[in-house]
Amino acid sequence: MTKRAKVIAGILCIGLIVLAAAAVAYGKPQKAADSTSEELLTGDEQADASDSGTIAYWNEDSPAMLSILAYVEEVTEESSEHYVPPEDRIAVFDFDGTLYGELFPSYFDHCLLIHRALYDESYEAPEELRDYAAALEYAHLHREPEPDSDKSTAQLAAEAFAGMTVEEYREYVRAFMASPAVGFEEMTYGEGFYKPMTALVQYLAEHDFKVFISSGSERAMVRELIEGTLDEWIPSEHVIGSTFSLEATGQGGKAGRSYSYTAEDQVIMEGNLISKNQKTNKVFTIVDEIGKPPVLVFGNSSGDLAMAQYAIQHGGKAYMLLCDDEERDYGDVGTAEKFAASCTGMETVSMKKEFATIYGEEVVKSESGLLQEAEELAPAA
Repeated sequence: MTKRAKVIAGILCIGLIVLAAAAVAYGKPQKAADSTSEELLTGDEQADASDSGTIAYWNEDSPAMLSILAYVEEVTEESSEHYVPPEDRIAVFDFDGTLYGELFPSYFDHCLLIHRALYDESYEAPEELRDYAAALEYAHLHREPEPDSDKSTAQLAAEAFAGMTVEEYREYVRAFMASPAVGFEEMTYGEGFYKPMTALVQYLAEHDFKVFISSGSERAMVRELIEGTLDEWIPSEHVIGSTFSLEATGQGGKAGRSYSYTAEDQVIMEGNLISKNQKTNKVFTIVDEIGKPPVLVFGNSSGDLAMAQYAIQHGGKAYMLLCDDEERDYGDVGTAEKFAASCTGMETVSMKKEFATIYGEEVVKSESGLLQEAEELAPAA
């Protein structure tokens, strides 16, 4: 075992111990090696927040929060001319960068791929995958663009987990969730949810909205990530994401339409990306998997603008988060301003100005830790 692998293994063990002590975070049964955020609010505190006209963890003068509150009141009041019956109250959230952090130092699925290819001693990655993962890790830690590749990161991720059963894959995701989030102190990857947005999901669900996630990340991974945190309000079947190909263990290369699943079969990851759920594909998956246009859409990037326009086209509203907080998160004001200019007809949310907290007051951004990781990967002189 390399020195770096030993350090990471030690960190994972510590993370598992800490998480075991926190398994009651949401007052519901958790899987082994579970990772959850702290409980949002008690029942009485939820009522007080609702009565005070606020949503937990948002600043009281947040323009976006006040707009959301006004909109929800408008569409839930039966006497309102804009009343929307519960069956049509569809809210769709992007995942990475909207509900969950994507800047520590990158998307969860990228960090998972890097771990799989470089630090998982039970897996010998092909040279192509190992080289790409090393270049990807270096780029993320140095805040540089992703390396060029003939294959997408999503396709390489599909290949990295080929042969695993779906259950094994989800268990693998759960185990990685217990590891510390790079660039932060007092936070694991499983705890990397934006508390104001988690509270918003809860608020909408309590007002009879059907809440969905539409993510560019692979859907089974997202379903595992939200268990114990968001699944009380977003059931597993409400998660839409990118799709990896599957096969039965006894299929032997036959097409699924030509092979009959047997009692001895298991469903395994076949190793290919079928569809990347981003941009206009998000509109198509909403049409296919929900069947109704959303009245609310929440996103944070150009990959979400298509589904936002689809909601607006059908009389709904869209809110886009701006990654402008450089103190509590790894935001970039210039990037945020550029993105805001593209959000025509939508309302924007300043994470810096409108969120009372992002990950929780106990979570500390630690650039020194990020720099240390980067220095360890620096090429030899």
